[in-house]
Amino acid sequence: MTSHRLAQGGLIDRSQRLGFSFDGQRYEGHPGDTLASALLANGIRLVGRSFKYHRPRGILSAGSEEPNALVELRSGGRHEPNTRATMVELYDGLVAQSQNRWPSLSFDALGVVNSVLSPVFPAGFYYKTFMWPASFWEPVYERIIRRAAGLGTAATETDPDRYERRHAFCDVLVVGGGPAGLSAALAAAESGARVILCDESDRFGGALLGEDEPVEGRPAMDWMADRLSALRGFGDRVTLVPRGTAFGLYDHGTVGLVERVADHLAEPPPHLPRQRFWTIRAAAIVVAAGAIEQPLVFPNNDRPGVMLAGAAHRYAHRYAVSPGKRVLVAGIDDGAARTALALRRHGVEVAGLVDSRADLPGPLAEELRAAGIAVHAGSTVRAAKGRLGVEGARIGTTDGSGKAAAIDCDAIAMSGGWMPTTHLLSQRGIRPRLDWTRGGFVLPDLDGPLLAAGACAGRASTEAAIADGLAVGRQAARFAKKSGVTVPRPAPAPATAPHVADPQVGGKAFVDFQNDVTAADIRLAAREGFTSPEHMKRYTTQGMATDQGKTSNGPAMDILADARRLRRGEVAAPTFRPPYTPVAFGAIAGRSVGWHAYPTRRPPFHEIQRADGAVFIRSGGWLRPHYYPRPGEGLGEASLREARYVRSNVGVFDVSTLGKVDVCGPATASCCATTASCWMTAPSPGWPRTASTSPPPAPRRMTWCG
Repeated sequence: MTSHRLAQGGLIDRSQRLGFSFDGQRYEGHPGDTLASALLANGIRLVGRSFKYHRPRGILSAGSEEPNALVELRSGGRHEPNTRATMVELYDGLVAQSQNRWPSLSFDALGVVNSVLSPVFPAGFYYKTFMWPASFWEPVYERIIRRAAGLGTAATETDPDRYERRHAFCDVLVVGGGPAGLSAALAAAESGARVILCDESDRFGGALLGEDEPVEGRPAMDWMADRLSALRGFGDRVTLVPRGTAFGLYDHGTVGLVERVADHLAEPPPHLPRQRFWTIRAAAIVVAAGAIEQPLVFPNNDRPGVMLAGAAHRYAHRYAVSPGKRVLVAGIDDGAARTALALRRHGVEVAGLVDSRADLPGPLAEELRAAGIAVHAGSTVRAAKGRLGVEGARIGTTDGSGKAAAIDCDAIAMSGGWMPTTHLLSQRGIRPRLDWTRGGFVLPDLDGPLLAAGACAGRASTEAAIADGLAVGRQAARFAKKSGVTVPRPAPAPATAPHVADPQVGGKAFVDFQNDVTAADIRLAAREGFTSPEHMKRYTTQGMATDQGKTSNGPAMDILADARRLRRGEVAAPTFRPPYTPVAFGAIAGRSVGWHAYPTRRPPFHEIQRADGAVFIRSGGWLRPHYYPRPGEGLGEASLREARYVRSNVGVFDVSTLGKVDVCGPATASCCATTASCWMTAPSPGWPRTASTSPPPAPRRMTWCG
């Protein structure tokens, strides 16, 4: 049942087995697995269909940047569509379904049709089609589009789970629990600051959870354990929030965060909410969100089995899962080479390393030779072979000369470089700038109270990230009016030139996997005048929706620059919007649902009306009597009886809900004190009202709110 599970290693509990199902088929995994890693361990590569073309898709990444592996979880009121399998913690009895396919995942009818019609579905085709005749739009075109597009289906039953809200205040908020984030939180706490440290994963460590190298001379897990122990030693002054995603940065140091409290449990216990929505107000914020690996762009790079190299390394190290039986690694920098070495150390057969550089660094080349890994220098992947999964690859020189060679493999681990995770900073108007002395796009040196640290700020190595985190943590503590000393920050690491798709390649070379945007689509947008990144984004849908361009902005901007005959980096990525990842409506609402959606107001006669047996309705926030039924009466009979009574006798109507005086502002207390004894007489034919300081014979008191 676990054909791709490695014999040893991983941060999983092999002593226990967890049963789960995917598309009705039962599989097994271990505690510590995600749904994605458990599927890979069972040899499942095909997990979904793409949004536009319904092409077969597999798992691309190992984190929240996953664009392909979107599944539906649970059933009934707990049904949850469009969930990233890479972020779903495995539990016993988990039920998952693939989505956006018909009649089945392996054979999708729309996929067949769209493959034939794909030449007439280029970027922006919806602006040029479905125009005539206009009468066809609603009965024909809209129905076809709605049937073909979309991803999962929304739940139709009431969600039975509970959600909570929490307001928190701190001196320093650190977003990201990797080496930089842990170091920043520790430095700020040592300076006397109140610290909140959050990370979207179920455990802290960030990139170290998928690395083999020691940290400061010790195993990475030991180093992380020491850092966490030191943070817990500060008691209530440090709050740790695992499974907590900071999704938005707002004015005045306000941050929106969603904590997945019980999503990893089959059913939340009564005392726990499923999710908790945090509103955090911080004097200083450190964004240590790391960097996101970018894909290579080549024909059929979306086939199941094509994966980011860093993700392949992470699956092997953290989950003891091999992405394939024979893996070809391709990239543009040392990261891909180190992934090839790591996979070999974990017992995975490596078909070779395809490196776009003509010459590799000497020590790295020696390691590769010693490990027996064939190196194809100055080369790149020309295409992936296979239909429902990778069955081989063709490689050739980077300049396109010569004949492509075939490589036998069933998985491709690719790396097109790394982009800093600047989504939260972009929400506050902070964007990377071009600095050729540093090798490409880098963040400006922020001077607070919003700061960046680690790989997010261009400090790519673990050692540089730790040093940068310590320096930025002390800097943040100073902004929070705590003690701290100035520590020099390490310089950002130079960026590696990316791989840009050859404009003459055949087949579909995808840039944005979630929105089915190809390199040809971006070049078409440039030819048709959509040369601004913001215009190109909307014309092609690149970087839109839940993805926000996490794994596509790097190659997309480089291809757009190439199409405009500009240098790399002269086209900036578009602005990112909150939320960083999708947020459930239940988490936003919290307990404010049903009768608790907004405060319930009761008029002065409420108790009398209730004693008379009134049936109430909500009207503008007020509970108003709808009717007064007698035994055996419904709404119609009671209404007719009441109407007859009022017409033949008399009725009382309480209009006190129709007007109020709202006193607000800094002088509210003194104003209310002055007016507390003021009484107003009822309106009389001799308008205007008259006011006095003593009650009239039949007073009607005004309600004051402040």
